[in-house]
Amino acid sequence: MDIQELMGQILSKDSVKNLSKVTNSSQKEVKNVLSSGLPSLIQGLTAQANDENTAEGFANALNDHAKDSTADLKSFLSNVDLADGGKILSHLLGNQKEETTSQAASTAGVSSKKAGNILSAVAPLLLSLVGQQSGGQNTASGVSSVIGNLVGNVDLGSVLSGLTGSQSNSGGLLSGLLGFFKK
Repeated sequence: MDIQELMGQILSKDSVKNLSKVTNSSQKEVKNVLSSGLPSLIQGLTAQANDENTAEGFANALNDHAKDSTADLKSFLSNVDLADGGKILSHLLGNQKEETTSQAASTAGVSSKKAGNILSAVAPLLLSLVGQQSGGQNTASGVSSVIGNLVGNVDLGSVLSGLTGSQSNSGGLLSGLLGFFKK
């Protein structure tokens, strides 16, 4: 899996539809919050995997979340634990959690609480998808390698053209991704 496939799964019609139900948001609001917040969550994955103080615990968390089946997104998201998702956000974003949530809320035109709920709902899905890619490599170096492959083997042109063709409101997402890859 690479970043394009990961984003495709998270931003799929089913995923967005179910996230909107879970968070009592419109599908447009979900897309807009995710387009603003996902790049920061991906950066958080990379930071957790590469920080010697957090890598081992992060590897264990990925291993735990890998056990959650994402084959049926409706079922997965219907049972998502927003409190757990909030904890995941805190780990991934650290002291940037409030800023990221506020920025996503502003971009989407929703309250910070709604943006936080959307990001909290998607965080366990993100960890499950990435954890499944780790194939049980619950060591810091194994997870770092998986994250590196996820983010490092990116054909940016392919990602952008794929998202342009499949997302009706891709401007925010494309801007967010461009900002992410420029860092």
